[in-house]
Order: sequence, then structure tokens, then C-alpha cells
Amino acid sequence: MNYIEVIDVVKDYDKHRALDHVSVSVPEGCIYGLLGPNGAGKTSLIRIINQITTPDSGEILLGGEPLKATDVSKMGYLPEERGLYKKMKVADQISYLAQLKGMSRKEIETEMKVWLERFELTEWRDKKIEALSKGMAQKVQFIATVIHRPKLLIFDEPFSGFDPVNAEILKREILRLRNEGATILFSTHNMGSVEEVCEKISLINHSKVVLQGDVNAVRHQFKKHIYAVSVREGVVLPEMGMFSLEPDEVNRPGDDSTYIRLKEGVNVKDVISCLNERYELTGFHEILPSMHEVFIEAVNGKDKI
Repeated sequence: MNYIEVIDVVKDYDKHRALDHVSVSVPEGCIYGLLGPNGAGKTSLIRIINQITTPDSGEILLGGEPLKATDVSKMGYLPEERGLYKKMKVADQISYLAQLKGMSRKEIETEMKVWLERFELTEWRDKKIEALSKGMAQKVQFIATVIHRPKLLIFDEPFSGFDPVNAEILKREILRLRNEGATILFSTHNMGSVEEVCEKISLINHSKVVLQGDVNAVRHQFKKHIYAVSVREGVVLPEMGMFSLEPDEVNRPGDDSTYIRLKEGVNVKDVISCLNERYELTGFHEILPSMHEVFIEAVNGKDKI
């Protein structure tokens, strides 16, 4: 079942079309990546789902029903432009935002204790926001976004401002929230995080959806027919009728594999048989493009890589 259905949505601002007949289906309990360069239309779509703005045409369904004002209580939104009251204490800030979502003080205290412990912020609960580092303040805003256990979570560039260690902690918590039943819409420029946490994606460019699907299926769609070959001894030489060697720069540091590109129409089994006749083959696997490579190719409007 799809929890969010964006159906043929159009949004215009003055002389600029921000969304041009955009349709996106987000399955329930899925982490869905909303990708695209700056100005592509991602934030415009997020603001419509959050009911900050309305579409000029098209429809948004939530749980199969038309989106309505009261659905905001089912959502948690972490905007790219963070906003906390610097003079408020951490606990007071979280409590205030949680009460706006309808939580009782008892519920807030119970949930807050758990989240502060998870993010190692317990000793900071009575400190003012202005005393926190940027990363710590980011954690507080994340807690305020999820504390009311919304069914739909919308994260706009959630890893912005986090060091690698805290980014990993955040990824862990996002996955845990998904496992507990949340549906997550995830807007980011961090393609590495897309591969690690997202199951499906939509790529928006120039206000239109240009690519959609399962992350693995999308990577296969853009595959280059490159394989990593490892042999016991010797050097793999090109077999011009079947494959060519890829330049050294594609090799990973510390990787002794040779990278080959299959000729068009060549069968993988035939290549393996050819290699086995010449070498003691110890490894052979396909190299799929990263989501970063897919993103660049799709945004630049080139043919499949």
C-alpha cells in the first residue's frame, strides 16, 4: 500500500514553474529518497505535503485519502533551514514543540528521557540551545521532529552539519524508525546516504520527475557492463573480441582487481570461460555505478552510462 500519493501536481511561483505535473508514490513503511539539484523542486513538493503551501493543480493522498489539515499531526518535519529558540533550555524547547503536536507532559517526559539518552544529551537538558554545538542543536531538532511518533517523517538534508560519527548515529535512528513502522521521505544531496538507507527514489530536475524506482533497479539501469576480475597469478590482458581493460583510475585503493568492460552483446558466461582458460580465476563480479554517478548522468541528461 502507498502511504503518500502525489498525483500530477503543478506549482507555479510568479513566472517560475516549481513543479511540472509531478507524481510520486511512497509505499508505507518505506524510506523514500527525493533527489535533485538545488532549485529542482524538491522543497516545493515537501512544503505542499506539509501543507505550508498548496498545489495549483493535482492532488495529494495520505493513506489513500485526500490530504486534510488535521493530517499535520501525523507528520514530523525536519527542515533544511533549522530553527530553534536559542534562549530556551533543551528540555523546554523539545517540550514546547511536542505540546504543539498534542502530546501530554507525561508522554513528553517519558519519550524525551529515551531520546536524550540515545543522543548522549541527558546532561545538557537544562542548558540553553545557544550553549550547544551545531551538531548537538541538530540532534535536539531531530528529537523534536520524531518525539510524537509520527507515521510520516520528512527529512530535508538531515545530515547537514553532522560529522561522520554523528551522521552514522542519525542513519541508525532513521532505520530504527522505519523498522518501527514510520514512512520516511528523505531529501538529500548526500548520495552515499541514499545507497545506505533509501529503498526507492525519485529524481526531480527542472521541476519534473526524470527518474524513479528501486535504488538497486536504478543502479542496474545505468550499469556500464564493468566487471572486477581477480586472478591467482599473472596479469589479465584484453580480449578484444570480448572485453577491454578499464583505465587504472577506476580501481579502488588497495584493490588488486583488474577492471574490464564487456563488448556489446557479449555473454558473461563466455567471458568467464575465456578467463578460466588462461588464468586461475579467484574473483569475478559486476561493478554497478554509485548513486552519485547515476545522479550526475541523469541530471546532465546524458544517455545511460
